Amino acid sequence: MEKIPFQESWNMSFFLTEAAIRKGTLNAGHAAEYRNNGKSTIYLDQGVHVILYNDAGKPPTILDAREAVIHDNRDIEASGNVVVSSGKGNIIRTAYLKRTDRDRMIRSNRHVTITGQDGTVQGYGFESDQALKRYKIFRGSGEALVR
Repeated sequence: MEKIPFQESWNMSFFLTEAAIRKGTLNAGHAAEYRNNGKSTIYLDQGVHVILYNDAGKPPTILDAREAVIHDNRDIEASGNVVVSSGKGNIIRTAYLKRTDRDRMIRSNRHVTITGQDGTVQGYGFESDQALKRYKIFRGSGEALVR
């Protein structure tokens, strides 16, 4: 990897698009793009805020983290006080997660806490669809509201 960024930006915002359709918005305090062997990697820090829209254009998923990396294949890795919230009220807290563009899944192999309307679940590792509607938590424990 090059030691000098190809381009760099502060207090930046840009749209995540697919076939000219806006799929998300990304804001960061600092971004540095590096290019190596024809591939681009963007390092984001100083606070990262991502809104991922569903197919109807509504923002079902919001991600906040201290830093993130956007890979050439459009996968996003986030770390440092990662908080992901959905329009349905589910909140995920973890130190690290990765969102893969190929299947639009969110995964982590670290400690995770998921809080929803019916309780809180904790564990080590999880995977979820981007909207946080269906998720699996590995090595879990938790509390649930019984009605």
